[in-house]
Amino acid sequence: QVQLVESGGGWVQPGGSMRLSCAASGFSFDAWPIGWFRQPPGKEREGLASIDRDGDAWYVGSVKGRFTISRDKDKKIVNLQLNNVTGEDTAVYYCATGANVRPGALLYPLDYDHWGQGTQVTVSS
Repeated sequence: QVQLVESGGGWVQPGGSMRLSCAASGFSFDAWPIGWFRQPPGKEREGLASIDRDGDAWYVGSVKGRFTISRDKDKKIVNLQLNNVTGEDTAVYYCATGANVRPGALLYPLDYDHWGQGTQVTVSS
């Protein structure tokens, strides 16, 4: 059974940093891409970053240079480092994976079949 569990959310001040983690189990960890997404209040879910089967990282333009995705194969964890956050980064953050994510759709939520429960990140002074 595929399981994804996010952790590391909470409150952070503008300009601060935070690391989110996604613990994965129930599938071949490096065979499926794993992505990070977020859903701000009242908005649609959006893709932020993804690591593909080859270990390459992909980012949406709005977070490139501020967010970093990485994976630990031994621990089966994918991390998302958030730096220099702003109020617009306030959202519920999710990790997701799937067996049929298209190579050109690594940041498209609809391509992912399995989702974690999400972790809240609140940026506020």
